[in-house]
Amino acid sequence: MTTVTATDRPSPGRAFVAVLWRDLWVTGRELPVFLAQVLLQPLFLLFVFGKVLSEIGATSGGYSTLLFPGIVALTTVLTSLQGTALPLVLDFSFSREIEDRLLAPLPLMLVAVEKMVFASMRSIVAAAVMFPLGYWILGSLTIRASGVPLLVVAIVVGALLGSAIGMTLGTFVPPTRINIMFALILTPLIFTGCTQYPWPSLSHLRWFQVITLFNPLTYASETIRGAVVPHVAHMDLAIALPVLLAATVLFVVLGMIGFRRRAVD
Repeated sequence: MTTVTATDRPSPGRAFVAVLWRDLWVTGRELPVFLAQVLLQPLFLLFVFGKVLSEIGATSGGYSTLLFPGIVALTTVLTSLQGTALPLVLDFSFSREIEDRLLAPLPLMLVAVEKMVFASMRSIVAAAVMFPLGYWILGSLTIRASGVPLLVVAIVVGALLGSAIGMTLGTFVPPTRINIMFALILTPLIFTGCTQYPWPSLSHLRWFQVITLFNPLTYASETIRGAVVPHVAHMDLAIALPVLLAATVLFVVLGMIGFRRRAVD
């Protein structure tokens, strides 16, 4: 009989990469389905608000310019949020697939990190695809080279934010209540996240402007808007980016706590 020693076991790093690669490979096999699933809603929002309303004269000609960064932020955050929360609900309640993950030679917290990293990578791909689609729908799209580093940082942090919120929802909300919770959370998240309008434009609706400050998506939208269209009025990046980072750290911590609680139970 062969005895497995400690040196024969894969390291946590190798196990982490193997699990992540397996998830990416499965997604790659279903890439058209994945893209259709995550891009359909933002694509129609961009087409209707950015193209149709502009063509019929319901919006000003420059509206699509300030709309596009918000749609990118929406795609980034929602893709990773849904890509984390919904699978976790299934894993912990119906399929019990999480038990196989917990048996892998990984520390408990690395299993949660892999879930968030995987959802974030899917989200970044979806956000990247929005740029050629935006050019195709809107007819023109200008991105300053100097704004690209900030744009990349905002998309990566926004993806992590969405996955961390998804981890929090997927572990703290009971499976029987997740549909209701999504209905109560997603709509306010979308429409108070400054995706269709820049935050400073709400100055005449002060009460609503204050409400949007409690939505983490607001800071992702305004950071991406500041990177892509700095000439459009937007929230001061010295405020938007640090708050975006702080919100991400907060929800990562909450998500980790929730994951540990559910996994141990």
